Amino acid sequence: MASHPNERRVVITGLGVLSPLGLDHETLFNNLLAGKCGIERITHFDASAFDTQIAGEIRDFDPSASFPSPKEARRSDRYAQFGIVAGHKALMDSGLDLDKVNRDEVGVFIGSGIGGLHTTEEQHKVLLNRGPDRLSPFMIPMLILNMASGLFSMYYKLRGPNVATCSACATANHAIGEAWRTIKMGDATIMFAGGTEATITTLGIGGFCAMKAMSTRNDEPHRSSRPFDVDRDGFVMGEGAGVLVLEELEHAKARGARIYCELAGYGNTADANHMTAPAPHGEGAGRCMRMALKNARMNPTDIHYINAHGTSTPQGDVAETEAIKHVFGDHAKKLAVSSTKGATGHMLGAAGAVELAICAKVIEKQVVPPTINLDKPDPQCDLDYVPHTAREMRVTAIVNNSFGFGGHNATTLVKKFEG
Repeated sequence: MASHPNERRVVITGLGVLSPLGLDHETLFNNLLAGKCGIERITHFDASAFDTQIAGEIRDFDPSASFPSPKEARRSDRYAQFGIVAGHKALMDSGLDLDKVNRDEVGVFIGSGIGGLHTTEEQHKVLLNRGPDRLSPFMIPMLILNMASGLFSMYYKLRGPNVATCSACATANHAIGEAWRTIKMGDATIMFAGGTEATITTLGIGGFCAMKAMSTRNDEPHRSSRPFDVDRDGFVMGEGAGVLVLEELEHAKARGARIYCELAGYGNTADANHMTAPAPHGEGAGRCMRMALKNARMNPTDIHYINAHGTSTPQGDVAETEAIKHVFGDHAKKLAVSSTKGATGHMLGAAGAVELAICAKVIEKQVVPPTINLDKPDPQCDLDYVPHTAREMRVTAIVNNSFGFGGHNATTLVKKFEG
């Protein structure tokens, strides 16, 4: 007889990462611990006319090894290429032999906040300069944001549940949480879940500049993203992807899989407040963390570390700090809280998955990455943000936060696996 959904446990057995600070999870984590930063002057295009001229770019990227052919790679937008390569890395890291599993029970939830912005820009130029009859027949399949999830399932013949989440900067955490729920309900045994984003384009940078949302500290790229610092002046865009292999525990044990940690809880709430601003006092974020704790059947005092959304925006960092204090009470002062976006930039729809991969490494290595550039803490941000230097400490349970435009909140909770 199948186990009850609440009894099915989900573990993380594979990590696939592309980030401005490393094109695999080991390199990314080691660079984070060393306090390095992947933010530089933009090279993808001439950004001299833009208020913001810095970003966390991925350079020297070759997707060909993860695609059936160079032609297939060319027929995919950069965001989809990132997602498929990250998924391939997660598969390799997991040690899964897909020929030995039921592919009807293997699903893919790879989301994107914006989708194929490169294709949108390029094809719009074709339309204006050469006319509608010269548009590519691949334009729509390349730009729609479900194609990373769809193509990955096609290339690996994975016939289980397949969805592409889209909830702005909460996208990847939502994908992972819903994949967790899918396994717990018995609708899949293995899920590839995460997010991917490639928005360092003239339209992407220009649009966020128009919102006055990004840092303009162009002369100091490495010091531009400053979560929780009093001198922060906005986020810095990054690009990349994160895909994790989630697996039902008994299946993972039966094949002798290496288990990074257990995915124990998930929260999903709405602010219902404002298009871009967080709810007052981080009320929606607080409910989201409480839901994750409840679903994990854990108490606030069980948590040792929070990987904060921490984007380096004036309102967002304060709201998240307030939410943490409301949820964790006196224990909030005992928590280690850090934001890794000072080092990677904000990867939008990919951020939550890359950061959950970081959390898995924290549990494996028992060391917390720092919040870099935290020189003068904002008086309203008065928690322990692990400034400047990585910290070795006991960590058995972690909360990972992602919050997106539209009032979307997503929290995942991982803990040390104990059989």
